[in-house]
Amino acid sequence: MTPTTARAIFAALALLIAASAARAQAPAVPDAANADATLQARNRAAACAGCHGPAGRAPAGSPVPALAGRSQSELVRLMQEFKQGKREATVMQQIARGYSDAQIEAIAGWFAGVR
Repeated sequence: MTPTTARAIFAALALLIAASAARAQAPAVPDAANADATLQARNRAAACAGCHGPAGRAPAGSPVPALAGRSQSELVRLMQEFKQGKREATVMQQIARGYSDAQIEAIAGWFAGVR
């Protein structure tokens, strides 16, 4: 093998290794449908801000509970209880009835992700 051939092989291997490393470190491209679903959940969750505070962060001392960071399963359970009339509140039964089960899941998931 000549020095020129060895350098060409070494350069090709270096390019392959660099390309492989770049691909492994590249950030994942968000799925457009997933991004749209997240945006819709955030927009629906914004309706809760009037009582539960911006992004579900109720002010200190508020009698209305914070939603941000609570588990999705807990929030879904509570909303379903309101929706089915099993849990009493001033307006939450009416509000909960306005959402489909899928919308409740999405909104609860969004609040669970707020830190």
